[in-house]
Amino acid sequence: MRVIPKEFYILNLRYIVRSAIEKDAKNLSKVRLQIDGETEYLDREKGEAYIDESGFKQIIKDDTESISNLFLVAEVNERIVGFSRCEGNKLKRSSHKVEFGICVLKEYWGYGIGKNLLKESVHWADSNGIKKITLTVLETNDKAIMLYEKSGFEVEGILKKDKVLSDGNFYNTILMGRFNK
Repeated sequence: MRVIPKEFYILNLRYIVRSAIEKDAKNLSKVRLQIDGETEYLDREKGEAYIDESGFKQIIKDDTESISNLFLVAEVNERIVGFSRCEGNKLKRSSHKVEFGICVLKEYWGYGIGKNLLKESVHWADSNGIKKITLTVLETNDKAIMLYEKSGFEVEGILKKDKVLSDGNFYNTILMGRFNK
């Protein structure tokens, strides 16, 4: 599904949040690879589960055609600096919910990009009959957890010792959900 683009101006940075389009595929592949190497908050290490340009083209096509999927990008001066996805499924028993994921280039942290990608995704879900948004977040990602809680998400569970990070230690993954009544 697609949304109307929105412009934001925060701390002297102007950016647009809009639906992903096919011509974004090559840049999305590069941005995802870079982000995976910048933080351990995500599931992947740099290069793992790599999605090339054609893979992103297919995801964008599928998400655009699906009423229960939303793929947003954040763009600064025509450069993609982050993106988010809401992915639903066609199974009747779980067709009321979507899973949310987000990532932003580290140099653009602190400009509200993640917050606005989340806000636009929540608005889309609430406006399109989606009753529940779920997500997972690493226990050490305090800023993300606070953002999600401010947006109405609650902790639904903890996957104990779910991830092993570069320090060799195990970390918990927090399951969060937001239900739209």
